[in-house]
Amino acid sequence: MTIAPLGREATLEDLWDVEGRVELIDGEIIPVTATGHRPNRAAGRIWRSLDDYEADHGGGYAVNEGAGFIVQTPQTQVLSPDAAWWPGDHVASGRIRGAPSFAAEVRSESDYGPAAERTMARKRALYFAAGTRVVWDVDVLREGWVRAYHADDPEHPVVFARGEVADAEPAVPGWSFPVDRLFG
Repeated sequence: MTIAPLGREATLEDLWDVEGRVELIDGEIIPVTATGHRPNRAAGRIWRSLDDYEADHGGGYAVNEGAGFIVQTPQTQVLSPDAAWWPGDHVASGRIRGAPSFAAEVRSESDYGPAAERTMARKRALYFAAGTRVVWDVDVLREGWVRAYHADDPEHPVVFARGEVADAEPAVPGWSFPVDRLFG
C-alpha cells in the first residue's frame, strides 16, 4: 500500500480515510505491512495466551493485531501492536484511547537492519511516552528470542530465549509465556 504524501502533518481524520492497517506516527501515516506465516502465528499465540489470562483473571483485555491505540506523546499517535494488554475497565467501540500496558511487536522479514532497528526503537519510545509499561520485541525468524523492554529501564531489555518463560511484569501481573510456544 502506498500512501500519497499530504504536504502537511497527517491527522486522525486523514488516518480514518485510509483503508488497511496503518499507524499514525509523528504526523505521518505508516502502512503496517503484512507479516509472514511464522510471525503471524507467534502474534496469535501471544494474543491467545493473553485472552486465556483475561478469562481466568480479568483486570484488563487481550487485544490482537489490527486494533489502534490512540495516544498522546504529546503529539497524537495511533499505534497498532501485534498483541497487547489493555488495562481499561471496558472496551469501547472503535479505536482505543490510551496506551496498552503491554505491547508485543513481532518482527517480520522487513524488520532487520540499522534502519529497522531505529524505527523499532522510536516506536518503543512512543509507547513508553504514552504510558506503556512493557514492550516485547519478538524475533521468530532469526534469533529466536523475546526482548522485554521496560519503561523504567528502556535501554536494557530482559532477553528470554528458547527454553525460557517470558513475562511482562509489571504490565500483566502473573502472566507468563513459554518462548518455545512461539515456534510451534
